[in-house]
Amino acid sequence: MSGRARALVLAVAVVVLAGFAVAYAAAAGRRDDGPGGAVDLALGGRLLFVRDGRVASAPPGAPAGPVTVSGLTCQRFYAAAGTGVCVVVRPGPVPSTYAVVVDRWGQEVRRVQSAGIPNRARVSASGRMVSWTVFVTGDSYNTGGFSTWTGILDTRTGYAVPNMENIQLYIDGKRYRSADVNYWGVTFAADDNRFYATVSTMGRTYLVEGDYGRWEARALRENAECPSLSPDGTRLVFKKRVAPENSPRPWRLHALDLATMRETPLAEPDSVDDQAAWLDDRTVMYGKGGDVWAVPADGGGAPRLLLRDAASPALATAPAGAGHTGAAASMSAR
Repeated sequence: MSGRARALVLAVAVVVLAGFAVAYAAAAGRRDDGPGGAVDLALGGRLLFVRDGRVASAPPGAPAGPVTVSGLTCQRFYAAAGTGVCVVVRPGPVPSTYAVVVDRWGQEVRRVQSAGIPNRARVSASGRMVSWTVFVTGDSYNTGGFSTWTGILDTRTGYAVPNMENIQLYIDGKRYRSADVNYWGVTFAADDNRFYATVSTMGRTYLVEGDYGRWEARALRENAECPSLSPDGTRLVFKKRVAPENSPRPWRLHALDLATMRETPLAEPDSVDDQAAWLDDRTVMYGKGGDVWAVPADGGGAPRLLLRDAASPALATAPAGAGHTGAAASMSAR
């Protein structure tokens, strides 16, 4: 993202941030019946999303509802296997940003303080690994706008990295170092170790494949942002810049076959500035124009409206193993 674009987003986001802080203050303390609200993040097959700042759920087949709304208030949200991450700004003289990890009923089990404006959130399929991205200002190398901080939390060990910019990066097979390296849009593989993300440096963006255990990432290709890994681990859906930033349609969703590295443009003709999520092995969903839409991942078909007045879509999945309750269970040993 260029300095001019970042400056414009920052100006808008500051206004939104102030409004959200007021809204959160009004909503804080209001809880629905049941722990954390009426939404079960582990009720497999339900769609989870944010509407009017609150996490909600609905069946996948009815754009207008019926909708169940929880008491969990977030700006960005994602969940898997009964673990949720809610990226939220707490109001105050100086608003504070947190990545809040919650269990299947929306009860907080861990929080990591961050800074800036919530942008992306992800949870691995097992519920163990959590990631979030925020926009921040004040980095010394950035004089024209703002940059990104991306955090990763291992809920099993409790180890948190608030900003992954120090991960060892390799581009064209060589160790790469630069003060302006920024990461965003993490998506995890099934082994809870491998991940994909976007990195930007020197005006270019790259898709990287990361190894959490070795704490390193290597660039796979340029111009692939906000990746989302398919449930079978064979494909990524990402947004690709196809026109200048001041054009009406600068982005286009594409699918990438990881075995062949062949990309396919999806049938969504509009510009989508979101990290898509997978509805099933054949379909992705994403935020556009204040609603959530879905489109086939093979390039065929056509977009369809999935949810009205919604953002941050995720498909609820049940935790593996009897008696497992997501983040709360995975962190009980700490």
